Amino acid sequence: MSHVPVLLNEAIEILDPQKGEFFIDGTFGEGGHAKEILERLTPGGTLLGIDWDREILERNADLPNRWPENTVILENGNYADIPRILKDHYLAKADGMIVDLGFSSWHIDESKRGFSFAKDEPLDMRYNPERNDRTAYEVVNSLPEGELADVIYRYGEERNSRRIAKRIVEERRKKKIQTAHELSEIVNSVFRFKGGKLSPATKTFQAIRIYVNGEFENIRELLGSLPEILKPGGRLGVITFHSLEDKLVKDAFKLLHQKGQIDFLNKKVIKPGREEIIKNPKSRSAKLRGIKIK
Repeated sequence: MSHVPVLLNEAIEILDPQKGEFFIDGTFGEGGHAKEILERLTPGGTLLGIDWDREILERNADLPNRWPENTVILENGNYADIPRILKDHYLAKADGMIVDLGFSSWHIDESKRGFSFAKDEPLDMRYNPERNDRTAYEVVNSLPEGELADVIYRYGEERNSRRIAKRIVEERRKKKIQTAHELSEIVNSVFRFKGGKLSPATKTFQAIRIYVNGEFENIRELLGSLPEILKPGGRLGVITFHSLEDKLVKDAFKLLHQKGQIDFLNKKVIKPGREEIIKNPKSRSAKLRGIKIK
């Protein structure tokens, strides 16, 4: 199952890419948003696509060959590194940028890194195994109980974090927790889970994934470096999928607005309509916020 770009039409409308402009997709993934933006930039425009996961980026490695030279540039990196990436490629500040903070269906269906609690895959959860030494296996099997509970609560908003951490520690004393399925069974046992639409393990898996990949630190780094990335008049759209990351974005935008550094592109947060949610249920929690640099 391929990744379906969320809020695609809404993002294109507020970002309004024009021919000849330079845009960045900071979370390229399988290129759903980027390809639509690219159609509007050309001829004469440039798109820089960045993704932290080399393997998923390589699925579109032939994309630059389908366009004139220097129209599409793909870079394996983190959106927190965009200022450095621009310098490395001798690129000026951008006219626009999109960042979709969700993760691709490919990570669940094909990556074999333990993102899905429904699969018996090794506990990894890293977006970039080459540059990140911390795995979910190490977090689950090595973090002290109190720290593990804090991670689950802080990054997953899981009210039962202490009970879950206690059960994990009890089980890992018997034997190391090796797979995503083992971990989900342990978490579910705290709730006596008997099936349903949303597994009780959802928040715990979210928390561990965020912690392993340093996602919040990277978001803060990106939002703090916008003046180095976007030119005056440059537009940014950020799509979030849960309340914690959305609060980071909302608060950062509010502060920038108070300082007189941005204007809002949308007064109210944009959410998927009923039709999109029916076609793509994973979009139901998505929120789009847009700003323009002054």
